[in-house]
Amino acid sequence: MELHNLQPAVGSNKKKRRIGRGPGSGKGGTSTRGHKGAKSRSGYKNKVGFEGGQMPLQRRLPKTGFKNINRVEYKAININVLEALATAKNLEKVTVADLMQAGLVRKGQLVKVLGVGTLTHKLVVEANAFSKTAEAIITEAGGSIAKL
Repeated sequence: MELHNLQPAVGSNKKKRRIGRGPGSGKGGTSTRGHKGAKSRSGYKNKVGFEGGQMPLQRRLPKTGFKNINRVEYKAININVLEALATAKNLEKVTVADLMQAGLVRKGQLVKVLGVGTLTHKLVVEANAFSKTAEAIITEAGGSIAKL
C-alpha cells in the first residue's frame, strides 16, 4: 500500500448538494427555501428563543430563586460515620485526609461534622465546621475537636 493507492472507504464520501444551480439540478429556483418570508431571504438569522413574535417562553415564566454568591457549601459527615471509620481502621484521630482515603470526601471539599449517632471512642476530630450537637457528643465521649 502506497500513498497514491489510498482511497476513502466506499460510501464515506458524499457529494455536496449544489443548491441554486439552475432548473436542471432540481434544486434551482427557490433553492429549497420555499416562497417568500424571512427564511427565504439572505442574511436571515434565527434568534435563540424567538417564537415568531409570540411571547417567548423565558418571558412567560416567572423569575424564581436566588443564588447567594457568598454561600459556603460543606460535605456533611455524621458522627456515626466517624464511629464506623474509627472502629474499622482503629483510629484515634480522624482527619479530612482519612475521610478522603475512605472515599467519603473529595479533594477540596469542606467538611462539617453533624451530631447524628453516638460515639463510644475517645476521638480527636479534624474538620472545617462542627454542629453544636456534634461538638457536645465528641467532648462528652472524652475526645476533642480541631477546626481547620
